[in-house]
Amino acid sequence: MKILIVEDEELAVKKLHKMLLSLEKDIEVLANTDSIAASVEWLKKNETPDLILMDIELLDGQSFEIFNQVEVKSPVIFTTSYDEFALKAFKVNSVDYLLKPIQKEDLAAALDKYKKMFGAAAPAPSINMEMLVKELQQKLQPTSFRKRFLVKNVQKLVSIETDDIAYFYSDGRLNFFKTFDNKKYVVDYTMDEMEEMLDPERYFRISRSFYVSISSVEQIHDYFGNRLILTLKPAVDKEALVSREKVTEFKKWMGK
Repeated sequence: MKILIVEDEELAVKKLHKMLLSLEKDIEVLANTDSIAASVEWLKKNETPDLILMDIELLDGQSFEIFNQVEVKSPVIFTTSYDEFALKAFKVNSVDYLLKPIQKEDLAAALDKYKKMFGAAAPAPSINMEMLVKELQQKLQPTSFRKRFLVKNVQKLVSIETDDIAYFYSDGRLNFFKTFDNKKYVVDYTMDEMEEMLDPERYFRISRSFYVSISSVEQIHDYFGNRLILTLKPAVDKEALVSREKVTEFKKWMGK
């Protein structure tokens, strides 16, 4: 098995090289490239390797750019320090990805998956690397959340920083938010629309009609029907109930 390593950390290359040789006797590491430019040049000038181990972050940018500059005919196992959950779907559809620091057992499993997909006895795999790279790029794009809301206050419009908002809620007709200094405003978005606007690290949708900031939760109490009831700051003029199907997720969110 002939392998190209695309990695810009010298220690990571040495460790990867050592692990590969300890796992497979017939592995030949053809080269190590440490940048987009070097990788593109090598792929243009050399025969196609059986497999590429490719770090996402390189000296001169993200390795996705390699696919824009040269046709990559080899299957690729990505190595990355990114969050595991952001890449879970990609693992199902591609050869694999490995989280740094790479563990020997994870590398062994990835190589085994490669052999099952691309070995002599395996049917020809239908992997569209271009599509998968685009999918991975999208998953790793930093999400931009709303920083402020423009709302009406008497006869004028005011801009309220999202960081100043304690919670959002609906009375069935209108949607509101209340700031930490206890001011209430009507907001011209549905609760579903706000799901895309609010940072899930800071805001949690406890029910169909309520989003709370983690900083607004003062007390949590058990409530009948396997629900929870929250005491919020500032006080709210309706019950802040965590619906039964949201309780487990809410507890995980509060305990991060």
